[in-house]
Amino acid sequence: MPPAERRDGPVPEEPDDVKEAVEGELALMDPAVRASRADAVRLLDPEFVEVGSSGRRYTYEHMLAWLPEHAGSAADGPRHEPSAITGVVLAPGLVHLTYETDFDGGRARRSSLWRKLGEETGWRLYYHQSTPVPPGTD
Repeated sequence: MPPAERRDGPVPEEPDDVKEAVEGELALMDPAVRASRADAVRLLDPEFVEVGSSGRRYTYEHMLAWLPEHAGSAADGPRHEPSAITGVVLAPGLVHLTYETDFDGGRARRSSLWRKLGEETGWRLYYHQSTPVPPGTD
């Protein structure tokens, strides 16, 4: 991925930051991680907010309670299949990811912001939004 541009010149690439955010995003799609409150606490920022494909807003506490019961959390059930994941460092400690998922026959476009407040916390999902893709749409 080429470096981003800003008004005063190129922004240095930080591929490790993007890589770590992608690893966290993929982990949150793993049924074992979704079913584990301890894993979710480690990966979700305490100020986390999601706007789901239904338009419903979820907070950190909502997500911790909801995630283990939500579709995609059962080892023998359907799984989120991600594709076309790209990421960019927006600022130190802030990565924006975009990608698509296929889940049980439905597609969604997704956007996530991952932030890192310090080495002790690591990268955590701060914001996520999912938009359904109507059938027949590219």
